[in-house]
Amino acid sequence: MNSSADLPTRLLTQLSPWRNAATWRIAFSGGLDSTVLLHLLATLSKNHSLPALSAIHVHHGLQAVADAWPEHCHRVCAALGVPLEVVSVQVRPGASIERAARDARYAAFIAATQGNEVLLTGQHRDDQAETLLFRLLRGAGARGLAAMPRQRPLGQGHLLRPLLDVSRAELENYAAEQGLDWIEDPSNNDLRYARNYLRQRVFPVLSAQWPQASLTLARSAAHLSEAQGLLDELAQLDLHRARIPGAFDWLGLQSLELAPLRALSPARQRNALSHWLALLTTLPDSDHWVGWDSLRDAQEDARPIWRLAGGELHRAGARVWWLSDHWLRPVSGSVAWARVDQPLSLPDNGRVILRGKGPVGPLCIRYRQGGEVLDVPGRGHRDLKRLLNESGLPAFVRGRLPLLYQGEQLLAVANLAGLDAQVDGGWQLIWTPGSQDLGLS
Repeated sequence: MNSSADLPTRLLTQLSPWRNAATWRIAFSGGLDSTVLLHLLATLSKNHSLPALSAIHVHHGLQAVADAWPEHCHRVCAALGVPLEVVSVQVRPGASIERAARDARYAAFIAATQGNEVLLTGQHRDDQAETLLFRLLRGAGARGLAAMPRQRPLGQGHLLRPLLDVSRAELENYAAEQGLDWIEDPSNNDLRYARNYLRQRVFPVLSAQWPQASLTLARSAAHLSEAQGLLDELAQLDLHRARIPGAFDWLGLQSLELAPLRALSPARQRNALSHWLALLTTLPDSDHWVGWDSLRDAQEDARPIWRLAGGELHRAGARVWWLSDHWLRPVSGSVAWARVDQPLSLPDNGRVILRGKGPVGPLCIRYRQGGEVLDVPGRGHRDLKRLLNESGLPAFVRGRLPLLYQGEQLLAVANLAGLDAQVDGGWQLIWTPGSQDLGLS
């Protein structure tokens, strides 16, 4: 049976792979968990060569009593010789104040965590068990039921939870033995919050019948985390087969070849796509994956779109494409190009350059309106719509493809071989689309 006496040794073992980090920064709320973590690390630093310690306290400003907490945290850190940074955040109003506060808190943590630094948080085994049960009741999949990872990237550094194998009772015993003083957040007694209800009403009943409930639930979360790791490895293998280079990689967009995905079972398709989309958007729940089925199974000449929280998945040219940010905003108008020897920035659409000695006269960039005609070497005047169909350019690109005009004459179409240059090759129109927001971190 573990005890509070061996907590320092267990903590040091958990953190041994991170001894070369530049800084160990403790997320210090002033509550029991982070107070014990801070005290343990400050004590260990007296006898061990550890990275520089510091602490960060996030002030949410959600309740009047919290205004006194930064001063308490300053006193504790000063007594231990640990520098403290207090960050005040604005919590956006919304349906879930818990979620909004967490988002604001982690945004502050991300901003504070630099390269080769780690942020240490005090979540313990009972928290892990509560997280598993909470997500189970919400119908989470394997990724959600894996609960809180022991470590993960955060900002330019990493987040670590070194106390996930430690029970709340052990933390309380250590705090009592060391005479520690901590903050009791009154909102923890509000049973309107789901986690508080689980902690105060559900877990006491479970523990009365199954004394090791928290331990076994946390163990289940570890098993599910391992299973999710295997699913991630399978997804990487399946995505590798679908990441076939395409003719339009110069667009700089995330895309996958559809045929290798179609060859997978529906469950493996969802697994691979979930892995791919996880960094781009909030994933849909299981009831809304019919959008993928519709996109996958649409007729070859269709232009299906699956709209998700962070953007859209399009199908074009036997591939699926992720569009977000400015790619979902239309472009229009005309942009004069006075200095063709310099790049021309296009609003919401990257930039163009003329490689070589450009034509003289008033030039401008326009976008398709319909009915455009281009003089193609060796073919005469050709309808632009037909030329674009021949090129195979995805439909979602055609409305933002830069067209070079001299007066009312269409001279060139950016980036399409045979359409983007002067007959004698004296110049070439090159478009670099603006990079889209890569989504979630």
